[in-house]
Amino acid sequence: MAVRDPFMKRVAAIHDISGVGRSALKAIIPVMSTMGIEVNPLPTAVLSSDTNGTAPYSFVDLTDTMAEYIRCWKAIDMSFDCIYSGFLGSPAQVCILEDFIRDFSRTDTFVVVDPVLGDDGAIYRSVAPEMVREMRCLAARAHMITPNFTEAALLLGEPCREQIDTPTLKIWLRRLAELGPEVVVITSVPDGEAHTAVAALDTATGKAWKLSSRYIPAAYPGTGDIFTSVVTGSLMQGDSLPVALDRAVQFVGQCILVSSGYGYPEREGVLLEKELPLLRVPVRVRGYEEL
Repeated sequence: MAVRDPFMKRVAAIHDISGVGRSALKAIIPVMSTMGIEVNPLPTAVLSSDTNGTAPYSFVDLTDTMAEYIRCWKAIDMSFDCIYSGFLGSPAQVCILEDFIRDFSRTDTFVVVDPVLGDDGAIYRSVAPEMVREMRCLAARAHMITPNFTEAALLLGEPCREQIDTPTLKIWLRRLAELGPEVVVITSVPDGEAHTAVAALDTATGKAWKLSSRYIPAAYPGTGDIFTSVVTGSLMQGDSLPVALDRAVQFVGQCILVSSGYGYPEREGVLLEKELPLLRVPVRVRGYEEL
């Protein structure tokens, strides 16, 4: 076993990296590092900028480089407290990730899958349609999945609706849990006029949770990556699921609120660097409700 700091948690972050904006690895590394977690990136693709909207972007699929990258990690006997995946550059990367989870997981390794597929009711331009099916399979390998509302609908084969009532939301959570994960978190849930919510189910306790917040009319790429990173980091630090969710909702909300006061292009993401110190402050629980 390679010598390492026994007090430092280590995560393998299997995500893309974008030249412009604060999303994927450019958000995950500073967030989790600030929370005292060592991040070891395994890039899945290199993009010039976020793929939302109509602006041109370049995309380099790193599928062919991942096997050698992983082989070198095996050679130096890497191990991880957490394996955390996001955007995958091709359907073939799902098989690579499944093998990675099998080869690098210990009995206590926490596996998190953020099934990056789409948003605002549509699949992303850079995502192949067959990735929906592949993500369902990958969810079976995860302890926690964190789809947004659009991704939850895609995984379930449901139309993406403008509103959802509480009984239906609980059904969606249970159906997603039937794919295999122990914890399901759905973000960007429509929650009445001018509000959005996060909903979660912990199958170990059977409890479902919901946190609602006022919607801020801004669309910054990377907020989902930041949210899942804070939740994952908080759980690794020993927080309960509802406290981890509350901490992430507060942090992302603060980032959006501060950023919206400046007149810069939203494609650059939230002003993460200004707010990172908040992650070192003990969380003040704002409030959550059990569904």
